[in-house]
Amino acid sequence: MSIRPLRIGDHIIDVFDETCPSRRALTLVADRWSVLVLAAVANGVSRNGELLRRVRGVSQKMLTQTLRELERNGLVERTVFAEVPPRVEYELTELGATLYPHMRDLCEWSMQHIAEVEAARNRYDSPS
Repeated sequence: MSIRPLRIGDHIIDVFDETCPSRRALTLVADRWSVLVLAAVANGVSRNGELLRRVRGVSQKMLTQTLRELERNGLVERTVFAEVPPRVEYELTELGATLYPHMRDLCEWSMQHIAEVEAARNRYDSPS
């Protein structure tokens, strides 16, 4: 099944067209940290420290950048509570919730097929 352009009103949306805005959305959701952070936030309302523990290997700086991009693009909502010290929580938006099943499937696919991917990589990398 191929990916075909969509007509929305007077606009043609084609992810293969470098000038199409949908390319920016694809770039965001294809990012390794975006996939993992979105999947972690999907487990429920999350705080920064919880996300750092869940998404092992992400730096504080990269987590912050990723959360900001996800928030900027309407996928994650950030709530700041007026407390001392300030408490910040993140949760999926309605839009983020529509994306999550696809992210979950991608994560599950990567876990289910890693042995095959590693075998292919080893065959490719080994001298003939």
